[in-house]
Amino acid sequence: MIQNSSVLVDLNLSVWTGRKMDKKTSNEVVAAKSARSKNAATVSKHLLAGNDTLSKIQKHAAAVRNWHYEQTLPWSDGGSRLLPMKSFFDYKAKLSEFENDFTDLITNFIREYPVLVSAAAFQLGDLFDRTEYPDITDIYDKFRFKYVFLPVPEMGDFRVDIGAEVKSELQLQYDSFYKAKLDEAMKDMWDRMHNSLSKLSERLDYSENGVKKVFRDTLVTNALDMCGMLSNLNVTNDPKLEEARRKLEQTLSGLEATDLRESPALRDEVKTKVDDILKSFDF
Repeated sequence: MIQNSSVLVDLNLSVWTGRKMDKKTSNEVVAAKSARSKNAATVSKHLLAGNDTLSKIQKHAAAVRNWHYEQTLPWSDGGSRLLPMKSFFDYKAKLSEFENDFTDLITNFIREYPVLVSAAAFQLGDLFDRTEYPDITDIYDKFRFKYVFLPVPEMGDFRVDIGAEVKSELQLQYDSFYKAKLDEAMKDMWDRMHNSLSKLSERLDYSENGVKKVFRDTLVTNALDMCGMLSNLNVTNDPKLEEARRKLEQTLSGLEATDLRESPALRDEVKTKVDDILKSFDF
């Protein structure tokens, strides 16, 4: 049962954008260009222009989100995602590492904040407006790194004190939601497999004039990483998905990108095997 093999994880990451729409300058631009609509143009200011301290935090948060999506499967529209228990301890350890790095970046940013605001006055010139900068006592609340692990509810498990008819309706509603979300999670896995196979097939092919297409070393490593990830993410133990994953892993095992570049015969052989996997399964 999926309730015994997975948990839900809700990750809440927020970062101050450091941007502000400048209404006054926007109106000036619209007037200067003789635009008829006041909404024809907007000017957005980068409040800390010329400094990358905030952008480092933003890039870190984006990297955490991307990693989180790779390690988990979609579940609820509210943001909760499905995490296989096979990956739980590695996931939690890495997430804690990300959180510590995030905290260090925030601490450094707050320490530098007064200097950054002063530097922005020079960088922005007449666009600078000190009232647009949060006070240092409030800036910490602009950042958030929160997460919680939750059990996956059982289908039909509705423990509320309501009438039998309403309860039955709610159970049917949730059962439908549960099935839809499980189907969505499985589709996500099949999409990852299909995208990886399609990219391999396309890059190992030749252009119309017979010239070999160029590809990066990550073409092989990314596909193998995806195979390793899917061995954990296959929470329903879908045999067809596992067979496709295993065949691709066997096809690429021990290969380097340079091998495929230097040997046309090997390149053709791998492409044929990849295409066979694509043809054998109904994606």
